[in-house]
Amino acid sequence: MKIDVREALRYLNAQEADDETARRVAEIAAELETAIVPRSLYRDFTLTKTAGGYALREADVPLPGTLAKRMLESCGSAVILVCTLGARFDAMLRAAQARDMAKAVILDACGSAYAEAGCDAAEKEIAARHPGLFLSDRFSPGYGDLPLEIQGRLLAAVDAGRRLGVQATASHLMIPSKTVTALIGLSPTPQRARIRGCAYCGLRDGCAMRKGGKSCVGD
Repeated sequence: MKIDVREALRYLNAQEADDETARRVAEIAAELETAIVPRSLYRDFTLTKTAGGYALREADVPLPGTLAKRMLESCGSAVILVCTLGARFDAMLRAAQARDMAKAVILDACGSAYAEAGCDAAEKEIAARHPGLFLSDRFSPGYGDLPLEIQGRLLAAVDAGRRLGVQATASHLMIPSKTVTALIGLSPTPQRARIRGCAYCGLRDGCAMRKGGKSCVGD
């Protein structure tokens, strides 16, 4: 599995980086690829409609808010996907922070891009396991109006603590740090892309990229 250096540069807000910066990012990305392989797990759940939107029936997890309604409106089931770089990445990052802060910043961006690459690979597996069904965009707690508070319940639903060593903190962030939890709807009809731009992101108000007039997603 490869890290998309362009994505790492986007996380660094350095899409127009000079050759030397791009070379350094590629070098650190290759180092990370040698040290770690993303691990993921996923599980299907039946969707049920509720007064507040949808819920994952077998896990009894509500999915409140308008984003979940829009993403899952034609879906009969949904997948919880968890992907992580594990505790080893956090150890690598701490070591880099102690010795070379510039490298640590790049490593952090490469880690974000690598976790997303792991999600992309898992999503391809999910599609292959569901011939005849169409996948929605994946979306995560904290994105749009899907609350971060359901993070721990999603992890528990797939036994991510035991299987991947992933836990949610009291503030609903994840340990290890480079972990992605996402939902993907499964529908009998083709799904158009619904997630576009900053308007749906729960992190938009404090986003450094937005302050610089840029976005981490396509239009």
